[in-house]
Amino acid sequence: MPLTQEQKKQYKSIGHHLKPVLMVADNGLTEGVLAEFERALSDHELIKIKLNILDREQRLQAVAELCKVGRADLVQVIGKMALVYRKNPQVNKQLSNVHRFR
Repeated sequence: MPLTQEQKKQYKSIGHHLKPVLMVADNGLTEGVLAEFERALSDHELIKIKLNILDREQRLQAVAELCKVGRADLVQVIGKMALVYRKNPQVNKQLSNVHRFR
């Protein structure tokens, strides 16, 4: 289910204070990057990703591919940063960025 505007607004305000937990470089979406993406989403639900890819179109393609593979929703892309959310049914309230900032 896609995010509502109200949810996006809330997640953007939370995401403003987050540091990137995943960095995607010129090597693109390797198995290691995808595994870390999956782990980070499972733990934190809302994560910030830094994309060190020079070409804007390639950055947007990489974010779209990450969201598709990880079954996640894109909240926002600004420059080389992306904010991604996926609800975890068995959330750990100490690790979840959504629950910690409420």
